[in-house]
Amino acid sequence: MGASVKTGGGGGRGRGRRGRHTPMSEINVTPMVDVMLVLLIIFMVAAPLLQVGIPVELPEAKGQQIPAPKKDPLAVTVKLNGDVFIGETQVGLDDVADKLKAIAQNGYDEPIFVRGDKGVPYGVVMKIMGRINAGGFKKLSFVLDEEKGG
Repeated sequence: MGASVKTGGGGGRGRGRRGRHTPMSEINVTPMVDVMLVLLIIFMVAAPLLQVGIPVELPEAKGQQIPAPKKDPLAVTVKLNGDVFIGETQVGLDDVADKLKAIAQNGYDEPIFVRGDKGVPYGVVMKIMGRINAGGFKKLSFVLDEEKGG
């Protein structure tokens, strides 16, 4: 085993003094690009997981999408087994109107999104709409998946 010691002043890049390094004038962007790509992948994977709500199989239909509201609207969800949710809180069918009246602090002009599983009978969805109307809300929108195919 041996060790070598650098001696002499030859072989430098025109530096005036030994051991001094001139500042690098270029920015190395490779580490920054690597970090940005990792962040992009993380957000692409995490974005679908951030959707809140009760998982239901929505019916498909063609139509024009309404503009997105400024804040998250209130959603009333009806699952296939008949469970009713306001936001993410399960409520009874008869309690929907009372709960909506308690929620309506900012007035009744806010839209309510009705999300119903595509297997839920039409009569159940109509009962929910009647309860929402009895709760004082007049602006209802149905949430659908975009129809695939021709």
